[in-house]
Amino acid sequence: MTNKLYVGNVSFDAKESDLEDLFSQFGTVNSVRVITDRMTGRSKGFAFVEMGTSEEAKKAIDELDGKEAFGRDLKVNEAQEKERGGRDDRSGGGGGYNRNW
Repeated sequence: MTNKLYVGNVSFDAKESDLEDLFSQFGTVNSVRVITDRMTGRSKGFAFVEMGTSEEAKKAIDELDGKEAFGRDLKVNEAQEKERGGRDDRSGGGGGYNRNW
C-alpha cells in the first residue's frame, strides 16, 4: 500500500489546512492538495493527501472513509497513479475529415 490518498466528496469550502488538521489525527501529513478548477479557482470537491507512512494512510482510510466531515460523507481510498501515455493509433484520435477523398 502507498501512503498517498484520494479524498473525494470534499466540501467546496474545505481548505488544505482543514484537511491537514483532519488527517493529522492519524499520523504525519506530508502534503495536502485540494484540486481546483483552472478557470475559476474553485475546488472540484476532491483532494490528495500524502501521509508519512503506509500504516498511517491505512489508518486514515479505515477511520475516515464514509465518515462525515465538513458537512459531507468523505470517500477516502488509496490514490491510483494517473496513466500517462501517448496516443494510440486505435483511439481514432486526430479528428477532422479526410481531405483525400
